[in-house]
Amino acid sequence: MAAYAIEFAELVKGHLEALTARQRTTVLDALEPRLANEPLSETRNRKPLRPNPIAPWELRVGNLRVFYEVATTPAAVVRILAVGIKERNIVRIGGQEFQL
Repeated sequence: MAAYAIEFAELVKGHLEALTARQRTTVLDALEPRLANEPLSETRNRKPLRPNPIAPWELRVGNLRVFYEVATTPAAVVRILAVGIKERNIVRIGGQEFQL
């Protein structure tokens, strides 16, 4: 199966800036190995979400969350829509709190 390209939504830059340098590195290092191949396969750290306003899929990287969608046409692309920090049942994305 062909590898998926990874793209970032405009808002994600702000989400990444809200993280510490270590958190940013952890998230960015996890994207390619975990999402470039088979991003729609459910695993322990990757799962589809119930309908919500953020994204259809979630990747867990420790207490960090990467929310994404996958497009297969016209090209195979994983689009990162949001990056946040999960604490209990609240996710903070770019300084805003969301409940999923």
